[in-house]
Amino acid sequence: MKKHIGLYFGTFNPIHIGHLAIANHMAEFSDLDEVWLVVTPHNPHKKKSSLLPDYDRLEMAHRATQSYDKLRPSDIEFGLPQPNYTVNTLAHLEEKFPDYTFSLIMGEDNLQSLPKWKNYEVILERYHLLVYPRVYDLKKTPTLAHHEKVTYIKAPIMEISSTFIRNSIKEEKNIRPLLPASAWEYIDEMGFYS
Repeated sequence: MKKHIGLYFGTFNPIHIGHLAIANHMAEFSDLDEVWLVVTPHNPHKKKSSLLPDYDRLEMAHRATQSYDKLRPSDIEFGLPQPNYTVNTLAHLEEKFPDYTFSLIMGEDNLQSLPKWKNYEVILERYHLLVYPRVYDLKKTPTLAHHEKVTYIKAPIMEISSTFIRNSIKEEKNIRPLLPASAWEYIDEMGFYS
């Protein structure tokens, strides 16, 4: 039987306990064998000074997931042409790992905006989407909520944002409980976000 991998995309800038709680919940309470946290590279066409370099975010994700058997960081998008689209990443992964089957993990807010994604019909046709609840503005049921390829997973609602964490570090607030200890140590050691 093919190994079933859940793909959880994000900038992870920085990775925080909300990311880990959702990834681990998906790994434990769905039919996934593993969850790969796909670190999205910096889009060279966008200026975003608050975004740490790709390999620093990957390093934090490695440190944060070390003690979780079913969680793995992935740099699969680092070698793909930029700007990159999820549909291209999925094609690349299928080619590279023909013995695996892939599903996408996304927040309900992303499901809401999925029809704006490049070739979203192809994604829906070929992959399952595991959706976790989010608190977001203008909450209404996404049009694709009842699609046969969409499964809602009752994961804990995490209202922690990387933006809040970055701003808090800059303001010298102690937000250590919101970060895996290993990620916090790396941020502190490197002087990130201050």
